[in-house]
Amino acid sequence: MVRFVEARLTPGGEFGLHLTAGAALMMAAVAAFGEVAEDVAENDGVAAFDQHVSTWMHVNGQEPYTSIMWLFTHLHSVAGVCLLVALAGAFFWRRAALHGRYWLLALVLSVPGGMLLNVVLKHIYQRARPVFEEPLLTLATYSFPSGHTVAATLFWGVVASYAVMTAQRWRVRCAVVAGATLMVALTGISRIYLGAHYPSDVLGAMVEGCGWLAVCITGCSTLRRRQASRAARPGPADTRKG
Repeated sequence: MVRFVEARLTPGGEFGLHLTAGAALMMAAVAAFGEVAEDVAENDGVAAFDQHVSTWMHVNGQEPYTSIMWLFTHLHSVAGVCLLVALAGAFFWRRAALHGRYWLLALVLSVPGGMLLNVVLKHIYQRARPVFEEPLLTLATYSFPSGHTVAATLFWGVVASYAVMTAQRWRVRCAVVAGATLMVALTGISRIYLGAHYPSDVLGAMVEGCGWLAVCITGCSTLRRRQASRAARPGPADTRKG
């Protein structure tokens, strides 16, 4: 038992600390999402402030903020995210020699896979969208969790993870993480501002995205480490020479 725990907390190795951290983050995200979903179902907790926040943002909306919010919404629509993923995928493909293919796999699993998961969750909870007399945006689909926000969380989460894992200077890492966080936050705010979602829809999407990212990135990292470990093992010919 002690050896098993030590192996899970060892920084190196294919099933070491990175896998333990990923599993812990995934379980924490699942628990947090469950809390938000329960609040939504019971209109309690964070969901109790939904209508107040949404109404305040809708009433106080004005230019140039409305145009800025539309920009972030369009950037993280299905078409916008597809373009972002294509650009990032091309970047990872060109860096195949530097573990780029594993990041490409993580990107493909994270963003499209997470967006499909979000559609499933929408149909499970079937929450109606906010209603206003003069809406800026009207949609017929379900509200919880926010699709735009989860797409932003997934894409910029991959970008931030890549920077943290590969950038040499800590200032670059901090700048990319801060920029990615800002992009996700502004996307979520834009959805509330435009009247498409409640705050709890956005919060639930962020938590959902973090949990799915933990699964995808940890899984791809484990695959990379496992294949590297196999490649480092001596083959039959090397064993006979020894």
